[in-house]
Amino acid sequence: MTKRTPLALATALVVALALGAAGCSDPQQGSGGRGANPAAGNDGKVLGGTPARGGTLTVLSNQDFAHLDPARNWVMPTMDFGTRLLYRTLVTFKAAPGKAGSELVPDLATDLGTPSNGGRTWTFTLKEGVKYEDGSPVRAQDIKYNVERSFAPDLTGGPDYAAQYLARTDGYKGPLQGKHLDSVKTPDDRTLIFELKRPVAEFSATATLPTFAPVPPAREKGTQYDARPFSSGPYKIESYDRDKKLVLVRNTHWDATTDPVRKAYPDRFVVVMGLKGSQIDDRIIAGEGADASAVQYSDMRPESAPKVLPRPGVKARLLAESQGCTEMLHLNNSRAPFDDPRVREAMQYALDKEAVITAGGGPALNEVATAYLPPALTGGKQADTLKIAPAGDPAKARELLKAAGKPTLKVSLAVSTGDKGKAEAVQQGLARAGVQVVIDTIDPGAYYDVIGDLSTTPDMTLAGWCPDYPSGATWIPFVFDGRTIKDKGNQGNYSQFRDAATSKRIDEINAMTDARQARQAWIDLDAALMRKSPSIPVLLERKPLLVGPNIAGAFGHPVWTGTIDYATVGLKDPAKSQG
Repeated sequence: MTKRTPLALATALVVALALGAAGCSDPQQGSGGRGANPAAGNDGKVLGGTPARGGTLTVLSNQDFAHLDPARNWVMPTMDFGTRLLYRTLVTFKAAPGKAGSELVPDLATDLGTPSNGGRTWTFTLKEGVKYEDGSPVRAQDIKYNVERSFAPDLTGGPDYAAQYLARTDGYKGPLQGKHLDSVKTPDDRTLIFELKRPVAEFSATATLPTFAPVPPAREKGTQYDARPFSSGPYKIESYDRDKKLVLVRNTHWDATTDPVRKAYPDRFVVVMGLKGSQIDDRIIAGEGADASAVQYSDMRPESAPKVLPRPGVKARLLAESQGCTEMLHLNNSRAPFDDPRVREAMQYALDKEAVITAGGGPALNEVATAYLPPALTGGKQADTLKIAPAGDPAKARELLKAAGKPTLKVSLAVSTGDKGKAEAVQQGLARAGVQVVIDTIDPGAYYDVIGDLSTTPDMTLAGWCPDYPSGATWIPFVFDGRTIKDKGNQGNYSQFRDAATSKRIDEINAMTDARQARQAWIDLDAALMRKSPSIPVLLERKPLLVGPNIAGAFGHPVWTGTIDYATVGLKDPAKSQG
């Protein structure tokens, strides 16, 4: 597409949104006219009816998966894809749109786990008859092994919950050298006992993460396991040409009687990678040939909105579930200029969030973020501690920068290729306050590896964070606790914020046994962090995803940030899939 300024793009979007308005509102959004979401007519709904069994479902993507290895899988859409199709976890979420999708249900385990010892010990029993793709049984020892793998320094990028919660893990570096944790016990092939360093009332929800999927030690391939995870789910990998194509076929040893969540309607899933975002949109909008049986993995591009929203037949194939995430501009606190809190505060005022929202698809698909914690964790409404206008206050920013002795700045900003429009909006907004921004775009498949490597981290990064389940404990500790920072595979704390008072308060809240008290404490800590400004909350997003006219059973799952739930999606007429 020819380069266009945010203002020009805004004009096109406003026209399209006006034509496509359906008058829907988002109950999670506050007052002040920000509740109208005309593009979100299909949130909470299932598109296409009940699928028929068979056929080939195609997934069109602009990127490869960062990590399919369950020990390294911590990007929401990939977690959805991996845990719904390739491997099962101890516990999972119900396959349903809306609030029902947040309900925990047993997966490999017979129940949601049994706590004892005041919540410091959790015991799970595996179902009988669960098998891998070669027909061998899934054993408790295999789940323990994958939990241990999450500690391996070479297997970067995965969830840190095992390290945060398990007892007696200091200095542990994973099982690849033959060492094992004594805080995870497997007295027999079907029993797992987790011993925790503190009570964790929500450990059942923690057990939904890919960390708690099985990996047989005999199948260990280190960093190469990414290319061929061994299946315990309804599908297995037939072929995987990195950055080009992934083909999944049925795992004939998967037993639906042990798995009421996954429906496994298609015979095959084919993921086509490396496409341009606009190309994906155009193909699914047209919905011809095999593309009639396709869904998109990457979000619909903002510039495609005028092709979709004014056309009822196409708009009816658009999902726009709330992501429940906060996208932030992370400031690198580890070095100048953002090691100075006065400069960080100035950036809060300098940013034009309205322009970033326009670049991201307009108010139909985004809302201004005024706090770090998303509304789902704060009773449905975001706090507004600093009370800065959405367009910012460049005069105030210049005043603060002058007081800090830095009237002008030149800083770098790294973004995923698909976020270049947002980056340009950030660039233009900060320029009003005398801040020059140099943009570096990175391939989406490599983005989190690059910004998670402290040797390559730029001055600013644009990235979001989503709660793994509805608790502030899955948000603030991972984004702002300096003890979680890693040299490589750094996840969440992209600002490299290290603050002893914040870490101390996190520990105090984690020790609270009253859930209501803890929730309010997280909200209060959010306000305190806003005043320290390690990052800038920018926007709350919906996830716009188009599906082809032959797709059935499609909905955005509320836990996986509105990504299509691959457990239930399929085809209306498998014969038309041209698989």
